[in-house]
Amino acid sequence: MRLLLVEDDPLLASGLVMALRRAHYTVEHVDNGASAVAALRDNDFDAAVLDLGLPDLDGTRVLEQVRAGGRDVPILILSARDAMRDRVRGLDLGADDYLVKPFELDELLARLRVLMRRHGGRPVNRIERGDLVLDVESLRASWQGKPVELQRLEFMLLKQLAEHPLRVFNRAQLEESLYGWGEGAESNTIDVHVHHLRKKLAPAAIKTVRGVGYRLGDVGV
Repeated sequence: MRLLLVEDDPLLASGLVMALRRAHYTVEHVDNGASAVAALRDNDFDAAVLDLGLPDLDGTRVLEQVRAGGRDVPILILSARDAMRDRVRGLDLGADDYLVKPFELDELLARLRVLMRRHGGRPVNRIERGDLVLDVESLRASWQGKPVELQRLEFMLLKQLAEHPLRVFNRAQLEESLYGWGEGAESNTIDVHVHHLRKKLAPAAIKTVRGVGYRLGDVGV
């Protein structure tokens, strides 16, 4: 899952980025409202965590502009503003949830899971595609009923393909889903991951679409 964190407190942002990555999110971080609007306008995210007290553009204005632009990405407001009028206004402007600081990390993670489950219309913690089963919570995979040991990035790449079984992804799109903006990837990284996945599952489990990229292949659906 690719998540945008909009938070101007560097200490809190740093802790949240680490915690969210440990929870298997690919996290991008911006610390001001203008960057948040641009990021949500120009990129695909599974969800956003939005602070309101930003230095340049209040979070409510970010929310207004994002919704006015037609973006329906799930947005969870994370703010120290605890007055009922602030919560009501945030939700009325299009936020999907509102969590007041200080907060418990477990609650934030639970709310994100619910938010994305509601948005996607199905549970996000388990994906079944024929012989392939992915448990998103534990990063465990099974193939034809047998557990398969996958590295984190192998799992995330396979998950991306399994969530959209008919879509063909080019290498840049797959890299974007696996790596943050500040993380570099070798030019053949995706090909290496695909090679390993085919060895661990089956050669036909991931299909190469020549000149384009990869999609989920024959998984016994």
